[in-house]
Amino acid sequence: MKGITDRQKEVLDFISGFAEENGFPPTVREISDHFQISIRAVQDHIIALQKKGFLSQSQKRSRSIRVLSDTRDKEKLPFVGKVPLLGTVAAGKPLLSEENLDGYVNLTEPFVRPGKTYFALRVRGQSMINAGILEGDLAVIEQSDIAADGQIIVAVIDDAITLKRYYKETDRIRLQPENPDFQAIYCKDVRIVGILSNIVRTY
Repeated sequence: MKGITDRQKEVLDFISGFAEENGFPPTVREISDHFQISIRAVQDHIIALQKKGFLSQSQKRSRSIRVLSDTRDKEKLPFVGKVPLLGTVAAGKPLLSEENLDGYVNLTEPFVRPGKTYFALRVRGQSMINAGILEGDLAVIEQSDIAADGQIIVAVIDDAITLKRYYKETDRIRLQPENPDFQAIYCKDVRIVGILSNIVRTY
């Protein structure tokens, strides 16, 4: 493929980014408005990019521009993870089984990082407010079956999920809330399913 000019690369990068963010490509007019250039100039860039093998376009349909070769610096693009969102946990079902899922959320770095596995859940209740975790927050959890003292974990007890601070005592496990109005949970054994990685809050 032939090289492209700096302006053609800017147009191509804009089309790539727009399509990635919106799920569909921009129109010629949207490209024109973005760069504040004429529609004819945009069409000339698109034709040149088609000839060089970077784009395809159907003249008979709107939003038909398709990127064939993305020239953006992949190292500068943020990692995006599709994270399963847990709903109510169904008794006896594996944690991330279809019966327990409430959809997916797309999260970028630093909330998720490549090479790790995550799930997310909506925080319910006030038991962790002194740790800055509020009802309605989205807790991003890195999957793990072990934890260190003091880490905030997600544990499954009697097929219910709980988010608490983990402490291993001499002959039992203490799951400590961060609210003096709530009692600690003591148990001999606990199934750890993840460690709190991040909290996402929307207003």
